[in-house]
Amino acid sequence: MTDTLSFRDRAGQFMGSTPFILSVLIICSVAMVFVGGLGYLLGLLIALITLWARRWDWTYFGLSKPQWIPSLFQALGYTLGLILFVDVLITPLVEHLTATAHDLSSFEFLRGNLMSLLIYFVFMWVVAGFGEEFFYRGYMMKRLAAIFGDTNQAWILGGIISSFTFGIVHFYQGISGVITTGLVGLAFAFIFFRNRQNLLVCMLTHGIYDMFGLTLIYFGKETIFTDWMAGVLG
Repeated sequence: MTDTLSFRDRAGQFMGSTPFILSVLIICSVAMVFVGGLGYLLGLLIALITLWARRWDWTYFGLSKPQWIPSLFQALGYTLGLILFVDVLITPLVEHLTATAHDLSSFEFLRGNLMSLLIYFVFMWVVAGFGEEFFYRGYMMKRLAAIFGDTNQAWILGGIISSFTFGIVHFYQGISGVITTGLVGLAFAFIFFRNRQNLLVCMLTHGIYDMFGLTLIYFGKETIFTDWMAGVLG
């Protein structure tokens, strides 16, 4: 019998196999430890090629037909929860326990520079809002959940693993940044767990939350919650 599958379809089958997915995730995770963001970009590239090979099947990554207005309102609610939980409570606690502040020196160029802030907003929405959610939740978490049996426990395990690597890739922010970002990753994983076919909610939440943080840096107020909590505890 003649093989009627095209190269694209064969690639889709191969890239959807368990050995390939696990190999990609292991290689990219190890790369993140040693070369940081390059490991993530490799994973994102493979995920995008997988999307092409599967003939733009967005549902494979948890993206169904967009419902922008409901998703936006959900994202705004989740963002408020993240600010209250992470910025007000977790970040000051982590910095107190590690005796180390978040290293945000990579964002110094944003302080008081409106043009840089606006340009970086665009970059952030593409690389973080879309890219990180597409890879860490839509690819890594969802594929691991499928491999482990697609049960609630499998989704939780996938969320924990993806959040750990999500924290590691932010090592440039110091140990406090790794811990806090890992916990933020768990929050995004929880959001995806609740909206398994609506990754758009995660993407919007991620983008809005990052815009809030970058805006604080622009105004030189990134430590406002930490300083306030220190005053409360002191």
